[in-house]
Amino acid sequence: MPPLRRTLPVAALAGGLVLAGCAGTAPAASDDDAFTIVASTTVYAQIAAEIAGDAAEVVPIIASAARDPHEYEATAADQLTVASADLLIVNGGGYDGFVDGLIASTGTTAPVLTAVGDAEHDGHDHTDDGHGDHEDEHDGDEHADAHDEHEGHAHDHDVNEHEGHAHDHDVNEHVWYDPAAMAAFAAVIADELAELLPADAGTFQDNLAAFTAGIEAIETDLAGIRAEYEGTPVLATEPVAGYLIEAAGLEDVTPPAFSEAVEEGQDVPPAVLLDVLNLIADHGAGAVIANAQTGGAETDRVIAAAAEAGIPVVEFTESLPDGLTYLQWMGQNVTDLAEALSR
Repeated sequence: MPPLRRTLPVAALAGGLVLAGCAGTAPAASDDDAFTIVASTTVYAQIAAEIAGDAAEVVPIIASAARDPHEYEATAADQLTVASADLLIVNGGGYDGFVDGLIASTGTTAPVLTAVGDAEHDGHDHTDDGHGDHEDEHDGDEHADAHDEHEGHAHDHDVNEHEGHAHDHDVNEHVWYDPAAMAAFAAVIADELAELLPADAGTFQDNLAAFTAGIEAIETDLAGIRAEYEGTPVLATEPVAGYLIEAAGLEDVTPPAFSEAVEEGQDVPPAVLLDVLNLIADHGAGAVIANAQTGGAETDRVIAAAAEAGIPVVEFTESLPDGLTYLQWMGQNVTDLAEALSR
């Protein structure tokens, strides 16, 4: 019997956007004349709120970090929320597939922006140590078009180019842990809003500039980690932070069979677990990176073994913590990673 996947509750985002009720409950009443952006999770709702400012009401479908988007079952209230959307924002890549059914059942014609696209891109491939392929290609202001079909509803955009930074997330869908990809997606959001609300186009571009400046600060910190620790091996219990690990220039030495089993809530093969424990005992990793919101017996053993071996453990969350913006959250993650590597 596979182990239970333990989910530790993290409070839903409290500020920075309008939360129209928690997932599974009826949305709060809103101004019928307000332009409404509906996002699958609080991560994308917060980024959208940064770009839209006061020009739109932003509503996440999943407003509670205790809910796993992989397993989320949409409700009748969610149908009403999606039906009221003027713009939909999703992660894609199988992470929030429940939105597909909501789009089909409501028949909404609202534009859909998807962070993970299915379009093929030219560029330089980066293998993410079993956690997915990265394609990097810088190209100024160009954004590729993706056509992900939702029962006949085509997605208008994907985010796979940011100043030439292209991504293929067929395996690791946790694209929000790639700051460059989120800068690209913010630009897509700003462009779409400018088309839909042209009177506020200047505001959207100003807000995008501020957001992009925040991303650039995070990327500067990541460059600092690369300069000092490039090639340092790290072990990640799940692939959630895979893109951040890559951006920091670190080497993910986690056996794919381990991280995949943990992510799927399955038993880790005993031989694979032994390999991981031996790697830790031999100090084959400079840090262990764990998902603070999920876990199980195997990850507990790995974390305990790291503590015993004196290897620092840094915990990241999969969902946006209470009261933080995306930029604050990701900036803190980078700081925590740098501190762990310095021990």
